[in-house]
Amino acid sequence: MIIVNLDVMMARRKMSLNELSERVGITVANLSILKNGKAKAVRFSTLDAICRALDCTPGDILEYRPDAE
Repeated sequence: MIIVNLDVMMARRKMSLNELSERVGITVANLSILKNGKAKAVRFSTLDAICRALDCTPGDILEYRPDAE
């Protein structure tokens, strides 16, 4: 299972969903879907923009847990 740790990185950077949305250029609704682990996919361009805005790597945001359900 892929775990999305976007909320953790946002908290570490003290960045709100609205601020991240503005920096990345996607809607708050779409970011919320990703943050809550409801997204079925994420574009590399979106992941790149999020990583740039949060000064992190994709591995800081996405985590693979084989035993999680």
